[in-house]
Amino acid sequence: MLELNNTGLIVVDIQGKLARLVHESNLLISNCEKLVKGAKTLNLPIIVLEQNPEKLGSTVTELSCHLDEYPPITKFSFDACQATEFINKINNTKIENWLICGIEAHICVYQTATSLIKAGLNVQLVIDCIASRSLTNKNLAIEKLKNCGSEMTSLEMCLYELVKNCRAKEFKEILNIIK
Repeated sequence: MLELNNTGLIVVDIQGKLARLVHESNLLISNCEKLVKGAKTLNLPIIVLEQNPEKLGSTVTELSCHLDEYPPITKFSFDACQATEFINKINNTKIENWLICGIEAHICVYQTATSLIKAGLNVQLVIDCIASRSLTNKNLAIEKLKNCGSEMTSLEMCLYELVKNCRAKEFKEILNIIK
């Protein structure tokens, strides 16, 4: 079970034109926006990644407007674990459970999640908050990550798992985000 004091969110490369080209892009962006808002409501640490933003563009406005206090980490390797700044941030948080959302599922999400699992961290792939240009590649990434030890969750499942109780002070705000 996810716990508030030991869970963070990694937002992988939801940027530029590519964010508009992935399968069901509008749904992906909407779900990721809800996930970011929920993570902020629950005071989770958030790490934002951008792949070569000079070429691909920055994080889409729908998300970046909620992430002012989380400057993105620029990376050039598909696996964010190859970026020293990312690894330092992961190590400094002392968080063991990481929710992952982003694009592309079969490239940057897959490689980053695999390296985090190899490093001994727990990864939960938020499956309705990841995408690839093709559904086939998204599904392949999910299957391979299951085999690597990643757990699967969804936007609603992880937020309600973290809030735990309808009497929690964050419950009403989470409910309004999900609606």
